[in-house]
Amino acid sequence: MDVIEISKPGEAENLKISQRPIPLPGEDEILIKVEAAGVNRPDILQRKGLYPPPPNASNILGLEVSGVIIDIGKKVEHFKINDRVLSLTNGGGYATYCVVPALQCLPIPIGVSMIEAAGIPETFFTVWYNLFELGNISSHHKILIHGGSSGIGTTAIQFAKHFADKIFTTVGNEEKRQACLSLGANYAINYNEQDFSDIILQNTNQYGVDIILDMVGGNYLQKNLNILAYQGKLIQIAFLKGSKTEIDLKPIMTKELIITGSTLRPQSNEQKGFIAKSLYKKIWPLINENKIKPIIFKTFPFRNVVDAHKLMESNQHIGKIILTMT
Repeated sequence: MDVIEISKPGEAENLKISQRPIPLPGEDEILIKVEAAGVNRPDILQRKGLYPPPPNASNILGLEVSGVIIDIGKKVEHFKINDRVLSLTNGGGYATYCVVPALQCLPIPIGVSMIEAAGIPETFFTVWYNLFELGNISSHHKILIHGGSSGIGTTAIQFAKHFADKIFTTVGNEEKRQACLSLGANYAINYNEQDFSDIILQNTNQYGVDIILDMVGGNYLQKNLNILAYQGKLIQIAFLKGSKTEIDLKPIMTKELIITGSTLRPQSNEQKGFIAKSLYKKIWPLINENKIKPIIFKTFPFRNVVDAHKLMESNQHIGKIILTMT
């Protein structure tokens, strides 16, 4: 089968097409003929040598795929050969065939294309776990989503639209601001022109927000703590501006704040399976009703993976970047 391999850690040009044997599914696994695969920030970090795969995971890039089942393990239930599916992977998505744990696999929703389906797993699983499992999002909550135009951000806005009260988000330009507003954000703040903390406090009568989903880190941390409401939660999922900064911790004590965070890939197959069941129960009906959808910015043929990675690193996209195998 064709795979994308990292010839050596570093630049996007170090990604090369190579050949490997088609893997065989274990008794609890599914073999998918991949039609499309999502490109995600962890792929960039792994390519640079900064995000090693967990033990026993494939060293091939790619954390989400869509395609058709061509083989199943003997203990797999609820799926059959030729089913159209999407799946979170433990690695191996940048390939024409990929083995995935059956627990992490879901049927493609009604009316969703293979390309759209490939943009669902990583962001939907991540947003569900952080906003619902860690954040305990509620209909009265006010939410701040940093990086609103990213794959995570566009998903989080849509989820919060149906499960929260008011949505604030931050972006870097007017095009991204308008995109976030169109998805359901109540306020989209251009951080190059306005101070997001001032805007949020002004528009909540100084209340602030109950949950912050942050992928930025760095100097955002102090502002995040300052605008969290009493017993608010800061959920950290990445550190695009770095993980080290100097902060005043007093708001944590005086407002009884909770700072937490997560990474998805190292979690157990069972935990990811629990998330999959939750998505199928709560989010799939909204997708079927066209109330939530993956936002696809651009697709690239498999052979143009270098260009896909460069676009991701440019931060010019709104939504997801997808590789197609045909």
